[in-house]
Amino acid sequence: MKSGKTLVLGLVPLALLAFCGSALAQGPTYKLGRTPTPEEIKALDISIGPEGKELPPGRGTVPEGEKIFAGKCAKCHGPSGTEVKFLHGPLVGGFGTLTTFQPLKTIGSYYPYPTTIWDYINRSMPFDRPSSLKADEVYSVVAFLFYRNGIIKAGDVLDAANLPKIKMPNHDGFFPAQPEWRPGYAQPYFTAAPVPRVKKP
Repeated sequence: MKSGKTLVLGLVPLALLAFCGSALAQGPTYKLGRTPTPEEIKALDISIGPEGKELPPGRGTVPEGEKIFAGKCAKCHGPSGTEVKFLHGPLVGGFGTLTTFQPLKTIGSYYPYPTTIWDYINRSMPFDRPSSLKADEVYSVVAFLFYRNGIIKAGDVLDAANLPKIKMPNHDGFFPAQPEWRPGYAQPYFTAAPVPRVKKP
């Protein structure tokens, strides 16, 4: 027992020394690291806004997207996008369910901007190899999923110019009709009659 306690007590200073050493190594004294180049910053700046100004050149079709989806996406999302596999919910369907007690949030039923779908697939998919798809492949997968949700037709081609112009089915579900949502509009969104107080007997 004595040797075990000695061993434990001997490891404590070593652990503290290692912790302090790693903390000090991150300071400016050791001049570690460097300022990233503009090219490196640009490579990390992959966010796509609602207007789609940051979308890269490229194009995608529904048939090509179906092939890519089958090879790289179906293992988690199912062959048609309507399946529930593992922890992944369906990507297709759910129309008209957002006002029910069991809303189904899919690409077609929930998201207000088409660029959100492009951005998410580009940075996060496939799950086992995120950001590995080329721009044309992302456009194609988005085209396939939009087609499956009835947003575009089978022969449509998606690119940086027309993708941001697509109006998603639930676009208006995120914003009240004008002018109610404008700043300074006095009328509250929700009005309710005062609840009468009941006097105790």
